[in-house]
Amino acid sequence: MTPTQFSLSSAFMLGFAGLAFHRTHLLSALLCLEGMMLSLFIALSVWTLQLNSTMFASSPMILLAFSACEASAGLALLVATARTHGSDRLTSLNLLQC
Repeated sequence: MTPTQFSLSSAFMLGFAGLAFHRTHLLSALLCLEGMMLSLFIALSVWTLQLNSTMFASSPMILLAFSACEASAGLALLVATARTHGSDRLTSLNLLQC
């Protein structure tokens, strides 16, 4: 495993571990998701450069566009949750209520 692959996989696993074990606030969960998406974006970009292929050149840009859409939807949910429930703590959310 090259140092680049190790650093990208460890960045992804750190984001996943933060998402799995540190779920107190919605904002921290969104930041962990963004870290995972950015590590995937960099990994796809490096993979495209290593292959010297133009066939996969658009896939990092598509992933970055989906990541931006996911971030904007997550921030909209964060604002809506903070306005209705008063905080962004995930423990205060009850999904069974309307």
